[in-house]
Amino acid sequence: MNENNEHTVESSAQGGETSHPARDFLMSLLGENASGEGGIAGPRELASMRPRDWAVDVATALVAFVFGCVQLVLASTSVIYVDGPFREMAGLVNIVPNEYAYAALAFTTLPLVLRRVAAWPTLVIVLACFFFSSGFMSGYALSAVGPILAAFTVACELGGRHAAVAGVLTAAVMLVAPTPLPSETLAAIMRVQNAVFSVAGVSAGFAVRAYRAYAEETKRRLLAAERGREELAARRVAEERVRIARDVHDITAHSLSAVTIQAAAAERLIDIDSAAAKEAIVDIRAVSKGALEEIRSMVGVLRGGEAAQTAPAEGTERLDDVVAYLERAGLAVACSTRGYEKSQVPAFIDMALFSLVREAATNTVRHAKASRVEVTLRSTAALASLSYSDDGIGFGADVLENAQGHGIQGMAERIGALGGRFEVSGEGGFFLSADIPIEGVRDGR
Repeated sequence: MNENNEHTVESSAQGGETSHPARDFLMSLLGENASGEGGIAGPRELASMRPRDWAVDVATALVAFVFGCVQLVLASTSVIYVDGPFREMAGLVNIVPNEYAYAALAFTTLPLVLRRVAAWPTLVIVLACFFFSSGFMSGYALSAVGPILAAFTVACELGGRHAAVAGVLTAAVMLVAPTPLPSETLAAIMRVQNAVFSVAGVSAGFAVRAYRAYAEETKRRLLAAERGREELAARRVAEERVRIARDVHDITAHSLSAVTIQAAAAERLIDIDSAAAKEAIVDIRAVSKGALEEIRSMVGVLRGGEAAQTAPAEGTERLDDVVAYLERAGLAVACSTRGYEKSQVPAFIDMALFSLVREAATNTVRHAKASRVEVTLRSTAALASLSYSDDGIGFGADVLENAQGHGIQGMAERIGALGGRFEVSGEGGFFLSADIPIEGVRDGR
């Protein structure tokens, strides 16, 4: 049951709704943000671009332009790289690029400054410039670096379906764009080469997006797991507080009930039997002192920086006090411990049984209107048992079903935590039975 609760807490911590990590990851690749938390889907807003982002895009455009210029020079002349025989065989002549060639190259690369804030417009512009400028390049081909980078950006920023369209569009333009080279074979090779590079650029952009989506999803899941651990820790702290409150209730409820009864007796006897009244006052003092010591011991354990008190907690050695408490309340008590070997019962089991007797006795005095109580303790090598009953008014089934707080529910939880069996009945009086296994815990007492 606790494992299910922990799982629920961890699940609810992940965004407050059902999380589908695989779906969110795929949506981010396809350019859709399923989580609605921003992520990497969609082009960047102009206001979200930092100076560093603009500097990177300006540098990218300039590097692309310089690269295209170098490629243009190398492809047009043999001044730097001597390839005369190849040019004669291919029918190429040395041509020095003019200002128009560099202007056309600038139109296909410099718009890359806007590639992240307007990915599709940038791609359309550079493709159009590339297509219409290529037909006027006499004897040499225009570099495709601008369209390739623009297609890469669309795939990286917008996701799978945009990447597919950008890849097909760019490759198609590369294949049909005019290539004014004297050799048709060389022109065909150039078109295919540019188309292949375009597809490679789109694939690289999609790969970068996949890596970003993976990193983003990993980060999100780590944060969700951390929130889940924090909420689980908070729930456990709350449960521990409830347990402490239950223990404090057990102490104070018993002690204050005894104090109330003894105070009432002292009030009635003060003028009739001063000795009996004095004895009642002594009992009040003893019970109050005992309760204070128990609470002080509990608080001492909770103080991490202070030494806790080491005095043993109350066990069945105080059973006579409970019997005396019941008798002073006017009840006939039959208490049998003949078959109970306290020395053979682990201390924490002995304390748990005593707490049940004390809680049941308090309930009997306060609510049962009983005249007789029977308490029986038994133990064997494997089991410690308690039986408690009174002849009071009992309670209905609805009381047991709706039991809240720290009474019957607290008893059942304490015995359940020790692996024991707990039964209670309110028909014809109050009846309580508890069995706690001893074997397997003897070494831990």
